[in-house]
Amino acid sequence: MAFGRKNDEEIKLEETKIWVCNSANCKCWIRDNFKSSDVPLCPICKSEMSESTKELQVIHNHSKNFM
Repeated sequence: MAFGRKNDEEIKLEETKIWVCNSANCKCWIRDNFKSSDVPLCPICKSEMSESTKELQVIHNHSKNFM
């Protein structure tokens, strides 16, 4: 049974560049390596976004479509 097993893989956390929505009513943020343009607009409310950092799990974007 797999329910009691712990994940043996260590989760790597890293200070990651993100974009945060400037709207006070929106909590949206996106990783820099997943943005769709140089200065993205919020995908939820279409407000401007600003750069920030956050400690997140390492995820690599292997898509050819990102900037």
